[in-house]
Amino acid sequence: MITAAQLRAARALAGMDQKTLAEKAGVSLPTIQRMEASPGNVRGVVDTLAKIIAALDTAGIELIGENMPSQGSGRGVRLKAPSQ
Repeated sequence: MITAAQLRAARALAGMDQKTLAEKAGVSLPTIQRMEASPGNVRGVVDTLAKIIAALDTAGIELIGENMPSQGSGRGVRLKAPSQ
């Protein structure tokens, strides 16, 4: 699963606003807004989430699951647990 913060960061890294991501993914703007505002993991229809992930992938964004290695190359950013 991806988190709302991860989705917002991925979109920002791609240089897209919510409307552009919605258009590229073929989903509604309120869907993107709702997913990005959700607490914790993004919730929604699996097909819709797959469309969003595919649109981000086409834009060159790799979403990395927790404790998973990156499969791509190039520069990037990874979230980690904050230091105590």
